[in-house]
Amino acid sequence: MKNILLLITILFFSLIIFAQSNPFKIALIPQPVSIHVTDGSFLLPQNIVIGSDSNEEGVQKVINQFKAIINTSTELNILNTGTTTTVSFNILKIPDETITSEGYKLTVTSSGISIFANQPAGLFYGMQTLLQLFPPEILSKKKVHIVKWEIPLVEITDYPRFGWRGLLLDVARHFFTVQEVKDFIDQMAAYKYNRLHLHLTDDQGWRLQIKSLPELTEIGAWRAKRVGRWGEWTKPAPDEPKTYGGYYTHEDIKELVEYAKQRHVEILPEIDVPGHSMALLASIPGLSCTPGTYQVNAGDRFMIWEGGGRFYGLIDNNLCPANEKVYEVLDKVFTEVAQLFPFAYIHMGGDETYKGFWEKSDAIKQLMKKEKLKDMHEVQSYFVKRVGRIIESKDKKMMGWDEILEGGLAPNAAVMSWRGEKGGIEAAKMNHPVVMTPNSHTYVDLYQGDPVAEPPTYSMLRLNQSYKFDPLPKGIDQKLILGGQANLWSERLNTFRSAQYMLWPRAFAVAESVWSQPQSKDWNSFVSRTEKHFERFDVAQIKYSRSMYDPIFTFSRDADSTIIINLKTEVEGLNIHYSFDETFPDQFYPAYNEPLRLPKDAANLWVVTYRGNQQVGKQIKMPVEEMKKRIRK
Repeated sequence: MKNILLLITILFFSLIIFAQSNPFKIALIPQPVSIHVTDGSFLLPQNIVIGSDSNEEGVQKVINQFKAIINTSTELNILNTGTTTTVSFNILKIPDETITSEGYKLTVTSSGISIFANQPAGLFYGMQTLLQLFPPEILSKKKVHIVKWEIPLVEITDYPRFGWRGLLLDVARHFFTVQEVKDFIDQMAAYKYNRLHLHLTDDQGWRLQIKSLPELTEIGAWRAKRVGRWGEWTKPAPDEPKTYGGYYTHEDIKELVEYAKQRHVEILPEIDVPGHSMALLASIPGLSCTPGTYQVNAGDRFMIWEGGGRFYGLIDNNLCPANEKVYEVLDKVFTEVAQLFPFAYIHMGGDETYKGFWEKSDAIKQLMKKEKLKDMHEVQSYFVKRVGRIIESKDKKMMGWDEILEGGLAPNAAVMSWRGEKGGIEAAKMNHPVVMTPNSHTYVDLYQGDPVAEPPTYSMLRLNQSYKFDPLPKGIDQKLILGGQANLWSERLNTFRSAQYMLWPRAFAVAESVWSQPQSKDWNSFVSRTEKHFERFDVAQIKYSRSMYDPIFTFSRDADSTIIINLKTEVEGLNIHYSFDETFPDQFYPAYNEPLRLPKDAANLWVVTYRGNQQVGKQIKMPVEEMKKRIRK
């Protein structure tokens, strides 16, 4: 017992000494494999030399990127030559197998900064970590006068847990410009993401120029403009002007692919078929099993969701697996997709295919008889396998959402598991590559705080739930799990700023889940580091959500039917202040300490969170009618 107390005492005083000797608040995301901080700091001189002992093109590109950041935000002078190199980026002459191709070793001493890696990718990620050691002003878009550009003395060894560290950007529901996609790439690369999944087609838009099928963008890229709440918009008249949308030309895509490559990001293109195809059906008539005239969906409701994954369609938005013209069109599409995107995989979608209209189709019945298909799942599998052969004929590998497992998985297909882990586990047991992206942890378009204070969406994913994401299911060979990704669907994201609000900080959480070792993850540490990155985003003018500070509400009734209100927060150490008198509470209002009984005549509960005397959460109004509604549910 005495030995245990002695050990605790030593550790306690070690932490005090570390805190006193290390005034820097080191806040790295994602957390590196190992970090050792020593006493002191390195002060960058006014004149600095940034160099390398390698003339390799990839190394020089990293150096030039670092120089551009220094030139943009600081008043430091970059010299071409000098007696000593201030910051050096070097390729290891004898490769270090422990850090793999994307790992690095970063050392800051009292005389300079050095980054070593096996490959330029490692140097690039080492640079991202180095930038996080700088003051937040390093991210300024204009020069900032700082007396001392000072960073702590550290030794960092780091490498990724998974090779696939992805973010999906849905550019189909709402179009984002080339510059906005570039900004997205810059922001994701800063947190060591390396796969950009571009969702290029859907019912609401076809965003990729296909020169052999110009009608796809002449018609499919445009729809009637609507403003308001998604899914509740009016259906456009056939003759209504279609002015809202846009698309990427071949030149745009080549520019984006090259831009991403410079930041060690590969782009995965997705052409979502056979469902989600209304823009395609509107562009090229005759590809559906259900005859009729189609138009690009404008956000009006055409699918009914019953809950529990059950849904049915009011309009047939699927391609027809029994129509040979469909495969001729897709062959042309995938020919150009394969030419534009050098990445090894093409994603063919395959999700949320409502098969009710197929069941009524004589052409489908004839196909089932001819191909001996026993049900609609096998009909979809027939389609997926044919698409797989088309993609493979372009020297690419096919990936699809986990629905492509239904009816039999296509040979050589990779699976992106979104409906929980089940599909990914099943595919891995069949020896197929898997990317884990369960909507329970990685769908960053969902509510991240209480719905009464957030933009409207359809389900909940709080930051602490995102942080629990582990791409490796228990009992599964890690070699079959390529990695994981977060998905930013854009039905309700009208602007790039709204996209940023939904993405950050939950993308911090997923970044740490796919890069860092699981034993290094710690929620309280992550929250503390996230707050430091909020400061960096303020300087960089990147929008983010502070919803992690907002209260979580639960309601019940006691024996006399009085509503009882329970409040808690994701983040520790906060005070919740409240009022029932229709005024805005602050830190001088009552603090929540125990469940509240709703006063008889109250109409609303107002709440706000504080840390000490600093407001950190939003002013939130919770109507009594909303309380009653939730109790009934």
